[in-house]
Amino acid sequence: MTAPANAARAVMRAHIDALNARDEAALARTLHFPHVRLSGANLQTWDTPDSYFSDFRDRAGDMWSHSTFSDIQIIQSAPAKVHLTVTVNRYDTNGSLLTTFPSLWIITLENGRWAAKLRSTFAAL
Repeated sequence: MTAPANAARAVMRAHIDALNARDEAALARTLHFPHVRLSGANLQTWDTPDSYFSDFRDRAGDMWSHSTFSDIQIIQSAPAKVHLTVTVNRYDTNGSLLTTFPSLWIITLENGRWAAKLRSTFAAL
């Protein structure tokens, strides 16, 4: 596996760990801002990390406990950009699956730091 692919996988691990720990500062470090999310035809952009986690909580709902990434596949890689397909799984406090959906993540190297720049998701929200 290439260095960019390894860096992208490390970003994904750090992202899901920070999300589940509800560590907003660590989560923000896994994203480049502005950060863009396309869900269906709805394009959302966060210029700064200020509302990113609260917006996620609103989308995930009150029952959300934690998430996992499964079936992460590198589909394209270049020295400063990696495209990954990812299956996202969200669980409730009982460990029951709330939802699962595919996403395309774009991880980029900017100013010496790898992080997610944008993603396109098939999530309901």
